[in-house]
Amino acid sequence: MSSYRLDDTDRALLAMLRDNARAPTADLARRLRLSRTTVQSRLARLERERVIAGYTIAVSDSAEAALVRAHVMITLEPRRAAPIETALRRIDEVRTLHSVSGPFDLIAIVAASSIGELDRLIDRIGALDGVERTTSAIVLSTRIQR
Repeated sequence: MSSYRLDDTDRALLAMLRDNARAPTADLARRLRLSRTTVQSRLARLERERVIAGYTIAVSDSAEAALVRAHVMITLEPRRAAPIETALRRIDEVRTLHSVSGPFDLIAIVAASSIGELDRLIDRIGALDGVERTTSAIVLSTRIQR
């Protein structure tokens, strides 16, 4: 993110886009009580300043509800982060990868179609060259998601 300073209107606009990144500019303008041109200009500036780095999709809760999700904490051998990250990028079930401080080096958020698939996925991650250890926690429910 850039050093660009967000004002209250920018924060409100970003919150609306988090809810629906495909919201029509006219709807955003109406909700913000601004002109459509002003909202378009703000969006362009936020994109130019890399405050908005891109747009993505969110899969519906019903589609995700059938999946078993887990957080896989990964401990790496020294200087193995780059090749492990490359390998994890190739695994479609890895939804998010975080580099973290503390006893683990990485946390992968994963989703699989069943417990059996999740078990095989965790074994696959653990078998990557340079992974010392994995510890996993299955997500039972999501209480807040923004």
